[in-house]
Amino acid sequence: MLRRPRWIAYLLLAVLFGVAAAGLGAWQWQRHQEKVERRDLVEANYDAPAVPLGEVLRPDGTLPPDQQWRRVQVEGEYAASDQHLVRNRPYQGVFGYEVLVPLATGEDAALAVDRGWVRNAETAATEPEVPPPPAGPVTVTGWLRPSEPDLGRDLPEGQLASVDVPGLAGATGQPLVGAYLILEAEEPPPTDRPAPLARPDTRLGSHFAYALQWWLTVPVGLVLVLVMARQTAREERRGETADDRASARSSRPRRVRIWDEEDA
Repeated sequence: MLRRPRWIAYLLLAVLFGVAAAGLGAWQWQRHQEKVERRDLVEANYDAPAVPLGEVLRPDGTLPPDQQWRRVQVEGEYAASDQHLVRNRPYQGVFGYEVLVPLATGEDAALAVDRGWVRNAETAATEPEVPPPPAGPVTVTGWLRPSEPDLGRDLPEGQLASVDVPGLAGATGQPLVGAYLILEAEEPPPTDRPAPLARPDTRLGSHFAYALQWWLTVPVGLVLVLVMARQTAREERRGETADDRASARSSRPRRVRIWDEEDA
């Protein structure tokens, strides 16, 4: 039965479906693992005691992957004239700007500080009102994040399409380190500041359940083909048996009844 060309084609389709389902399950599992690693990293670093910036960054000023969301404390002065706004940033379902300001640390380097979120102005050509950073020496506490990629968009002066630290350094001339800080608190505290950014979302989502669903469907195609083949074979055997019975009945000699002979 399964050697017939039609059933061979069905089997090949079932195998292809199984391979695709296994691949999709592996992809969902990978997504799940990435979220688990991110959750563990955030939970390990986010609420840890703040440490000096120099204890976290590499000698070249970059941020090690295992130090993302590390809580640090930095002293310096804001370069308020070099403030830039990052466009199209969501906050509680509304899009606006995140406010980036370089913080000069006095060590021939500066740190980009994301002070928070402000709402869009009435038009895209109008800049929103932004609470200014504290003047003079300030102690800043917050969480370190790696630079985001440059999206390559041509924007008005003073705006960025992402938290692109090299792009901010090029626009301001500030010698920025290769990470930026999401602001938690400033000392002395300002009278007003942009809205603080929310704690990172560490929910795992449904990727694990999706992976299991895809893996459970891997044999479904083969099972369906085998069930269909078995059912077809049964029906063919029934048809052959019915044909044999009909043939046997037709080959038997016709019984002659007494009244048939009398009539003859």
